[in-house]
Amino acid sequence: MRFASDSRLQRRHLLLGGTAGLLLPSWAAADEYPSRPITFICPWPAGGTADQSMRAICQVASRVLKQPIAVVNQAGAAGMIGAKAIASARPDGYTIGQIPISVTRFSQLGTLQADPRTDFTYLARTSGQTFGIAVLPTSPFKSLKDMVAAAKANPGKVTYGHSGVGGATHVGMEEFAMAAGIQLNAIAYKGGAPALQDTLGGQVDMLVDSSSWAPHVEAGKLRLLATWGEQRTARFKETPTLKDAGYNVVVDAPNGIGAPKGLPPSVEKKLRDALRVAVQSDEFKAVADRIDAPVMYLDGPDYHSYVKTVYDRETQLIQRLKLKELLQKG
Repeated sequence: MRFASDSRLQRRHLLLGGTAGLLLPSWAAADEYPSRPITFICPWPAGGTADQSMRAICQVASRVLKQPIAVVNQAGAAGMIGAKAIASARPDGYTIGQIPISVTRFSQLGTLQADPRTDFTYLARTSGQTFGIAVLPTSPFKSLKDMVAAAKANPGKVTYGHSGVGGATHVGMEEFAMAAGIQLNAIAYKGGAPALQDTLGGQVDMLVDSSSWAPHVEAGKLRLLATWGEQRTARFKETPTLKDAGYNVVVDAPNGIGAPKGLPPSVEKKLRDALRVAVQSDEFKAVADRIDAPVMYLDGPDYHSYVKTVYDRETQLIQRLKLKELLQKG
């Protein structure tokens, strides 16, 4: 009887063990990750500069991970629709995506219903953007100094087009205006493309955008007054930065890649390792150079620390620029 009882007990343990395995969540078997294709959410329209850079990264990372990475564009709300989709996804490593650094601002302005300090697993910071101020060749502003002088003489009269209230182009330009002691007339558009068209058509005095002006500057259809990076760009090395002009303002709005919070550590490591290879690859660097996106790699934990620092800085900027009030006015 003892042998029969032991046998039944063993069978029971085996049965319960098998059932427990079936009840484990799909992401528990992290050692086998990835065993199927990965979805990558890009929060911007297909074909844009951000989309191009993310596709280049995904192409290299997929070879490292030995699984396809399908890029899905979920654009809208200045990138916040895609960011929310990433935060809300299952933390199994099969849904990752681009996280714009503007999550630190829009979460505080109420556009993003997520806390960027706690609701994401950060995997890599990738590259920045080249922002600049451009005018028509016929503009009386031959330099940034000319524009500042005109704005001081005519407060609130000099206009500039930007891609939306609270976005990097709007906030960056207003931060510069504060540093320069001038008041400008900000004209909000639903994206950089319509702002560019109105600048070319003479509807606004200046365009503020991230490198959409580049081919038009090279073609002589626009004049570049300043760029906003820490250093001058290789492509437009004759153009001064805001810092060169004496204003301690740097805006490069670096993007990164993340996943929902709660990612298993072994899965997180595999993704971070793959993305490190991808960002440092010649393939990605070639695309980054073509779209004027300086490579600004940080590993996941360092990127997370950077996000927290930017969040605190944005809190102060929102208060100084009264961004909440501006958003309420539309």
